[in-house]
Amino acid sequence: MCGIAGFIATGAHRPGKELLWKMGDAMVPRGPDAKGVWLSGDGRVGLSHRRLSIIDLTETGAQPMEGSDGLSVLSYNGEVFNYREIRKQLEKVGHRFRGDSDTEVVLAACREWGVGGAVPRFIGMFAFALWDEQAGKLYLVRDRLGIKPLFLARAPGLILFASTLKPLLACPSFSREVDREALQYYLQFQYVPAPHSIFRHARKVLPGHMMEVLPDGNVRDKEYWDLSRHWRTGLEPARTEEEYLEELASLLSSSVRYRLVSDVPLGAFLSGGIDSSLTVALMQQASSMPVKTFSIGFHEKGYDESGYAKEVAKHLGTDHHEKMCTAAEALALVRKIPDAYDEPFADSSAIPTMLVSEFTRQHVTVSLSGDGGDELFCGYPRYDWVRQGEAAMGVPALLRRPLCMLLSRIPVHKVQRAAESLLYDDPAQMYYHTVGIFERRRMGEIIPEVSDDSHLSYFRTFRDDRWGGIVERAMATDIRTYLPDDILSKVDRASMAFSLEARVPLLDHRVVEFAARLPMEYKVRGGETKYLLRKVLYRLVPRELLDRPKMGFGIPVNKWLRNELRPLLDEYLGADRIRKEGFLLPAGVSRVVDEHLSGRQDNQYRLWALLVFALWRERYLA
Repeated sequence: MCGIAGFIATGAHRPGKELLWKMGDAMVPRGPDAKGVWLSGDGRVGLSHRRLSIIDLTETGAQPMEGSDGLSVLSYNGEVFNYREIRKQLEKVGHRFRGDSDTEVVLAACREWGVGGAVPRFIGMFAFALWDEQAGKLYLVRDRLGIKPLFLARAPGLILFASTLKPLLACPSFSREVDREALQYYLQFQYVPAPHSIFRHARKVLPGHMMEVLPDGNVRDKEYWDLSRHWRTGLEPARTEEEYLEELASLLSSSVRYRLVSDVPLGAFLSGGIDSSLTVALMQQASSMPVKTFSIGFHEKGYDESGYAKEVAKHLGTDHHEKMCTAAEALALVRKIPDAYDEPFADSSAIPTMLVSEFTRQHVTVSLSGDGGDELFCGYPRYDWVRQGEAAMGVPALLRRPLCMLLSRIPVHKVQRAAESLLYDDPAQMYYHTVGIFERRRMGEIIPEVSDDSHLSYFRTFRDDRWGGIVERAMATDIRTYLPDDILSKVDRASMAFSLEARVPLLDHRVVEFAARLPMEYKVRGGETKYLLRKVLYRLVPRELLDRPKMGFGIPVNKWLRNELRPLLDEYLGADRIRKEGFLLPAGVSRVVDEHLSGRQDNQYRLWALLVFALWRERYLA
């Protein structure tokens, strides 16, 4: 795992290697083991790299890496897990390799087949920049699911790119102007949805996309992988449950085996839930030695899954490591969120993810994670809610509205949001207000101007009838938005803050394509979510160790905001400070604070989002 950055100069000014070194120094945790820069002979193009050595620890894996023909150079972040098979194909047509890194294979594959021909062959997680001297283009490529991050930005006379936002800020001419629309979307979702970033002049490269950047400043955006092309159409040949089960088991086993390739110590996060338990069980099945597993626990009731993880680890015979975390340890990370995440990010599970990443890094350099199962196999409770919500839309609004208004007064956030979502007759709006935290009316009390949001990827996906019914649309929307922009961003930033590589075998694109084709009856059956995924797991772990209500990976934000974090609310969300900073409306913010502290409303998610933005603003704009 690494950090990449660089530029193309579109004007007369040539920033030189000084800027490249500064960009690299801004992302040391992503690559603490080595650093390097490359500058074209005319100074127009520069690449920077920070290396976390995982495969081929020698100098033959150093980056930026030049091709043997001198016509291309690569700065690459991630892993292509099937690189050895691709290498054999390349050797058959005459390529010779100096070392054993996947970086060298990626570079050679792009020379042999072109970037557009090489990338679809890759099984892995990656974001890379490749300068092709012959074509006169810089290619910026992000993996299919968006596991690895990549930003593109503009400054006077420059096009910049980087793994995260910090290297962009190393460029003196890059503007830190906040994108007000992105701020609105952050307050709605708790993350900034792609392609937006919190800065007006920076954008996220979309998952499954490659960008061709020309020296004149023109950028061409091409999609090389589209989930909708693999989505079930209902025209596929009928198959038995056993056939589906065997295919899924085979794909998962292959995915996990690929992700065990490493020249450094490797382990796995284990929460004791379905997805992490399945990942660890398949790892242990493929390993001749006990797999190292890691979990954290909390003393607060309702937030501790460590006992479940311990039971699964005992059954599988892993080398299990557990740490009980105190509230003080978790609270100490609140002020560190802006440094780890670069832009406002208000999913509070970032804190336990950072805690488990820090603990895991004390023992290994690579950790497998179980993320992705809920989105692919219909695991979230809200999918059942959206199904019920669609049925409720059949009730006349005159009857539905009074009940919804009554329920919305219950001071429990999820009850309030669910009740408010049923006020809408549009399924897309209903789900939007189920997953969001500010309805449009409240948003108008918080920010000076509310922008139209109908262009968001969220709405484009949900309203595309190719996905099927309302539950399928919700799942597809989450895979395209919530999964890369929240879940995967959370894991990437939290793990890389401690120089830990996180791998996600459930998001192997072959597994994702299989899940897209899978009929709903094999995702949910008889009220049991993730039906087929569980069937694979129950071959390896007894059902009784896993059958329990789903728990989130969370912290007691509600309680902390009324107690331990109360001084931060006073410090950062006071009316005078909000008025001076000019981003938010003081009266609206004060109302959110007062409602929560008085107990009239459960505003924990809204308040947490406002606080995280205030902390971020102090770190990056003060």
